[in-house]
Amino acid sequence: MRHRIAVVGGGPAGLTFARVLHRYDHPVTVLERDPAPDARPPGGALDLHEKLGQLALEKAGLLTEFQALSRPEGQAMRILDPDGTVLRDWQPRPDDLANPEIDRGQLRDLLIGPLDVRWGRGVTQVVPGARDGVLVHFADGRQETYDLVVGADGAWSRVRPALSPVAPHYTGVTSLETSLDDVDARHPDLARLIGDGSVAVYGANRSLVAQRNSGGHVKVYAKFRAPLDWYKDLDVDLADAEAVRSGLLTLFDGWSAPVLDLLRRGTAFAHRPFYVLPVSHTWPHTPGVTLLGDAAHLMPPLGVGANLAMLDGAELAESIATAPGDLDSTVRAFEERMCARAGKWAQITTAGLERLVSPDPAEAIAVFDEVQS
Repeated sequence: MRHRIAVVGGGPAGLTFARVLHRYDHPVTVLERDPAPDARPPGGALDLHEKLGQLALEKAGLLTEFQALSRPEGQAMRILDPDGTVLRDWQPRPDDLANPEIDRGQLRDLLIGPLDVRWGRGVTQVVPGARDGVLVHFADGRQETYDLVVGADGAWSRVRPALSPVAPHYTGVTSLETSLDDVDARHPDLARLIGDGSVAVYGANRSLVAQRNSGGHVKVYAKFRAPLDWYKDLDVDLADAEAVRSGLLTLFDGWSAPVLDLLRRGTAFAHRPFYVLPVSHTWPHTPGVTLLGDAAHLMPPLGVGANLAMLDGAELAESIATAPGDLDSTVRAFEERMCARAGKWAQITTAGLERLVSPDPAEAIAVFDEVQS
């Protein structure tokens, strides 16, 4: 039986879900509010874990293509003291494929492939229990009905209110993101500092992380504990890049010059406070609607969220395409498995954020040592 299925959101979760269904020749519609694939920057690189994101790509039949695009050398991690002293310098083996990196844009293009993605279709509301299925309202006033609507539309999901009244809450940690372009030619000193993968510098309640992407592009993240409106106390206009840069240099005052150059040479700055859903977030099962990824279990961004989102999508799609029984029973069983797994990871990442941005920088280094042991 071919159900009418729509997934809201063209990120890793929604596209993986759709691509696995497509592999089984099951029609699915991807509804994405962005007007085009390149309408906004795709974000930094992702490390796809062998038993999470890579497993999802295997279910989609895309693992070989991913391996050709990914950068195993991007797993390298260097940790510095704020004075610039190298504390750890971990290099992966040439055959280490546990967590290779891939740019988000490359992953998006790999997943889209032949999919039916309807760009510029912003969803405003989802109403289950309609006479002919689940009613989807669009920003342009149109409406469509489906047998199953899957919310994979991120932290501020427009699908989630159909299932849960819970909204994300601020963790107390915020991040400012900037970029370096053509780093090897324009900033060779910083290229050497970063290495082939990432460099992290930990201080009291703050850190700087620089992550190499492909093509000489580097993402830099300044993370710190502060009130949500921290910029008001510093009289910083978030739309003014030079004012943001000056405010950050004040917050990181005393750190070594080479480390601070990651901020001095950055371009525009994006303000990204860390929001999460409750660790144990669940919802009453509602026929015709479910959630994936950040829409279901938003957690601190410690390298797990996209991996879990992709595995969510792959497992739900595979269950729909191959499992016996009715659609509603299949979705209900999936939700139970997903929520149990996500709850465990939410506990891990919540504790991890507390240690990675803490009054004692030694806690962050201990987290790294535990992961590598």
